[in-house]
Amino acid sequence: MDVKDLNKSQLILLALLLSFITSIATGITTVTLMQQAPSSVTVPINRIVRQTVEKIVPSLPGKDTVQTVIIKEEDLVVDAIAKNEASVFSITKDAQDEIGNIIEVSAGKGFVISNEGIIVTDSSSVYEGGTYFVKNSSGKFKASFVSSSKNGFSLIKIGAPIDEKNKISYTVPVFGDLSKMKIGQKILVLGSTISSFIFEGDKDIKINVTKSNGGAMVLNLDGEVLGIALSSDSNSFASIDSILESLKAKDVKVETKTP
Repeated sequence: MDVKDLNKSQLILLALLLSFITSIATGITTVTLMQQAPSSVTVPINRIVRQTVEKIVPSLPGKDTVQTVIIKEEDLVVDAIAKNEASVFSITKDAQDEIGNIIEVSAGKGFVISNEGIIVTDSSSVYEGGTYFVKNSSGKFKASFVSSSKNGFSLIKIGAPIDEKNKISYTVPVFGDLSKMKIGQKILVLGSTISSFIFEGDKDIKINVTKSNGGAMVLNLDGEVLGIALSSDSNSFASIDSILESLKAKDVKVETKTP
């Protein structure tokens, strides 16, 4: 039978049949390619699929409309950084120059871990006996040394402002759980610079940290703190659990936030 002899209904049925056959062929081809594709291709695709969320939006009484919302990874990164910007401090200290004059030099980064103004930072640059200062958007303040840990971090406490007009302002971040991280998830490092890497399953995380970025905050994409980045050759990461344990051991009064 010639196609020209088909009536309107028969043409519609033929079109539907061709569409059905095409969709089956496309599905088989896609599955085959995904099975053969390397993980570098499938991991990003699966991540995008997982981040597609269906939201139920009420409409008329008794009826619901399903609205699909695509959450981009870059949006999660931006939100995670925004949640923690007010927790991060730049740290400086007094030092002597070549001719013996006292100058102020960088001592890396740090972030608040309690409502009492305790900051955790890199012990490679911050140790007992120094004169320290911390600075964020609310101003510059003196800081007193509290303790150092064998895990490579130090604790200091925010003190009096350098300028009496400054009033300290900061937020305590939410603490995450490294044991809940899954292989392939992204980890952020927020310090003097911002970088990221993929979690490979090893909880003894290795991070390439410069001296100026020592004390950087290590986050998951939900903006929860997993630990601190360290510039030491022996330790490049300390978990938030070890930091909180150090606080308890020193009997430092803190109020922590957990997810």
